[in-house]
Amino acid sequence: MKKLLAIAALALALTAALPENGFISGPHAQAAATAAAGALPDFASLVEKVGPAVVNISVNETLQSDAADDDNPFANDPFFDFLRRFGMPGPGFPNQPGIPRGRQGIGSGFIVSSDGYVLTNAHVVGDSDSVNVTVKLSDKREFPAKVVGVDRRTDVAVIKIEARNLPVVAIGDPERARVGEWVAAIGSPFGLEHTVTAGIISAKARRLPDENYVPFIQTDVAVNPGNSGGPLFDLDGRVIGINSQIYSRSGGFMGISFAIPIDVAMKVKDQLVRHGRVQRGRLGIYIQEMNPELAQSFGLEKPRGALVAQIEPGSAAERAGLKTGDVVLTVDGKDVSESGELPRIIGDMQPGSKVKLGIWRDGKRREVTAVLDELTTESAASTRGGKDRNARGTLDKLGLGLRALDAREASRLGVQAGVLVEAVGGRAAKAGMRPGDVVLALNNQPVSSPAQFSQLLEKAGKRFALLIQRGNARIFVPFKLD
Repeated sequence: MKKLLAIAALALALTAALPENGFISGPHAQAAATAAAGALPDFASLVEKVGPAVVNISVNETLQSDAADDDNPFANDPFFDFLRRFGMPGPGFPNQPGIPRGRQGIGSGFIVSSDGYVLTNAHVVGDSDSVNVTVKLSDKREFPAKVVGVDRRTDVAVIKIEARNLPVVAIGDPERARVGEWVAAIGSPFGLEHTVTAGIISAKARRLPDENYVPFIQTDVAVNPGNSGGPLFDLDGRVIGINSQIYSRSGGFMGISFAIPIDVAMKVKDQLVRHGRVQRGRLGIYIQEMNPELAQSFGLEKPRGALVAQIEPGSAAERAGLKTGDVVLTVDGKDVSESGELPRIIGDMQPGSKVKLGIWRDGKRREVTAVLDELTTESAASTRGGKDRNARGTLDKLGLGLRALDAREASRLGVQAGVLVEAVGGRAAKAGMRPGDVVLALNNQPVSSPAQFSQLLEKAGKRFALLIQRGNARIFVPFKLD
């Protein structure tokens, strides 16, 4: 009877709060929802605890314009890739060859050691030796910063300021974070320092086009230009990621953002501090995603592993006896559930390491041992100092990572010259280009080097065709840059 009376009293109380139409709205709805769901996280206490270790980063760089810049003034500017990266630099303008022009940018970062090491995004600080970086702390102190190292493959950079006894962040464990958990970001969107936004983890281990080394954390936390390089915190105040990318059709936040897991970033940080660069293992293969049709044709019960589409001559894979058509299922006993996992697993290993590869060949499980080479062929965008600016423009424009064929490769393919496609993204991926393709000509002009390809591309206009060799077949691939 007491329970019935209590329920009746609660019903009367709720009825008294209802408007005439019988629906709860406005503050009544918020109160009811909060009572039903429980109290929201205490973000205020979180921000008080971690905010002092978050910094604002400003970048100034003087660029020397050249003929390529006149044709495409945005080619070497991070704003050109604004929809994917959001370091918010100035856009740049056409200049006469040889006349300096400036680039300015802002971003965010966070202190990971009390003696002044700061993590941020590579695209925030750029890749020029002439860049000037300034770090501003939450207490308004400003310090010039030295760029310790940049890793373009993971979009992680380490900078250093000369200071002591600085507040530092606590490092969390992204593996323990669960989809649906609350997270918060602190950064400087549009230059508005120490802006706090919150949301939930939407997905984990998200693989993005042209990103083979980062299993991104996807969130619905609002991030915008200037948030780049800022920390993503869990509710315990620990950093679990670096805000790096957004998906947008408008240039602004649309509910999808991506963060680099902090464990990936810290491995990169340790190598950059120790060596000034990141050392990665390399097999020397081109891989293809397995789908149900391919799995069935190879005799696998389900799609898994990485299909070897091509072996580089003289590579670790060739020395180990890998063959085109092998499916790599495990590395040192660790399952490769999809092709995108293999570059990350191999890349985390040191050059010279011995690895046991479990492969599927001719309907049977086999095991081979490979001694890894070092991954030294970086995209031109990750070369500091600007020596490969033509190649960098090519990557920005088409999404192709190219290198010249050596004499042995040219002889094996039966061609006199050409450039090998090592990475594909953007327009090139949409056009159907694949890693392992060999570009022989652009608009019937023979191509023998990435630099020559870049020069021909700048003169090609909006429509052109590439003659490529894929396996034993030669085909034309049309491009339209409108």
